[in-house]
Parts: sequence; structure tokens; C-alpha cells
Amino acid sequence: MRIGEVIGTVTLNRSHPSLVGARFKLTVPLSLDDLTGRGEQPAEDLVVYDELGAGVGCRIAISEGREAAMPFYPDSKPIDAYNAAILDSVHIRLPNIDK
Repeated sequence: MRIGEVIGTVTLNRSHPSLVGARFKLTVPLSLDDLTGRGEQPAEDLVVYDELGAGVGCRIAISEGREAAMPFYPDSKPIDAYNAAILDSVHIRLPNIDK
């Protein structure tokens, strides 16, 4: 699972009937450097299936691959990335390393 930030919404002309009732969000996966404010270059955009209603600027938990379709078992949905949670806040505790 990765953390990402929603940067837009994808509009479809047609979609698979099993995808009705949700939206696709354009997200940027965030690295540890991005989360701590030291990131330089954002990762490649990712399209995520969203039933939770995340808005632009929201940070979300992204499940990818086969695990993205598991919440819909036994029904199947043709998705590769799924919004598993909308994150209210992210707290990072870096270890103290003395050299």
C-alpha cells in the first residue's frame, strides 16, 4: 500500500458496467521524502478507482495490483489501483541515528 495525493479527476466517455457509482482519480504517489517536505521530483501519475469521494488535495492510501480488486470479491472489477482510505493526517517518526 502506498500514500498518494489526489491531483484531479478522470472523466470517461464509457466504462465497464461494474464501475458505475464511483470515480477515477488522478493521483501522485508520495515517497518518504515527499511526505517530509524534502521531495524534489514527483512520481509518475496514477489513476485510482475511488468509491470514497476523495477530493483534489486529499491524501489517500492506494492499494495496487491484485489486492486492489480483492475488496470486490466475489464480483470482479477491472481495476489495478484502489483508494482504500482517505487519510486525515500522516505522522512520520524518523529514527534517531547517532554517527
